[in-house]
Amino acid sequence: MSAVLQARTLGKKYKQRWALRDCTLEVPAGRVVGLVGPNGAGKSTLLNLASGMLTPTSGTIEVCGGRPADGPAQLAKVGFVAQDTPTYAGLSVADHLRLGARLNPGWDDALAAQRIRRLGLDLKQRAGRLSGGQRAQLALTLGLAKRPELLILDEPVAALDPLARREFMQDLMEAVAEHELSVVLSSHLVSDVERTCDYVIVLVDSRVQIAGDIDELQATHHRLTGPRRDPATLPADWHVITASHTDRQTTLLVRTEAPVNDPSWSVSPLALEDIVLAYMTRPGDAVRDTRPALEVLR
Repeated sequence: MSAVLQARTLGKKYKQRWALRDCTLEVPAGRVVGLVGPNGAGKSTLLNLASGMLTPTSGTIEVCGGRPADGPAQLAKVGFVAQDTPTYAGLSVADHLRLGARLNPGWDDALAAQRIRRLGLDLKQRAGRLSGGQRAQLALTLGLAKRPELLILDEPVAALDPLARREFMQDLMEAVAEHELSVVLSSHLVSDVERTCDYVIVLVDSRVQIAGDIDELQATHHRLTGPRRDPATLPADWHVITASHTDRQTTLLVRTEAPVNDPSWSVSPLALEDIVLAYMTRPGDAVRDTRPALEVLR
């Protein structure tokens, strides 16, 4: 499996504070990847490093086979929609398209024009007078029309209402299907990741906690409820992510590729949000999956 983004012990420091430190991960090419994690995990810093908006303090990062922002050809490979879906308030929609055409050698004018027509945006309207959803769609249009190999979106729908968010995500899915993009989408909304992405990376304190195909992760993670039991006595191939106990009952979230055949356990399936939250919130002394985080990046 080829990688569209690779980071090795990557770090970014502001004065005495590390915003990202010792981050090592791989993002598979040709996938729609959801990047999730708590505030302060380093998601936005990582994506800004990947886009070339920031330079690393330590470690290395490679995107689409090159160093981020290393010349015009490398810049053309990456589209980036930042967290505030930036547009120029004083410029019209048409001005944004003309600017995009001048700055991007691979600009697809037909794609941009078709999207603007379908969205019903007035070419003469200034971006400052567009709704939040319209500005986000304009920013997505600019990102798509440069025809990148990798499209990076950092919390692009965080400030949108539910309808505008759904429309944005639907447009994104249609664009991915049509143009065969690699996408990295950072979001706090796991429901959007589950609906849009086919691969997820959970980042906590700059470290990958889990990464893999969403379908595979849901197939190999289970909630088990049964008589109180010491997790240390469980089968060796059961990787306990979280455990809670009452006087008589134990509830576990486990990862295993083998079927759970022990009749003393009640087995329940897990939604992606359950899995993500378990990896984000598990205590430091929890029994951990000892396999390297990147082992699942096959």
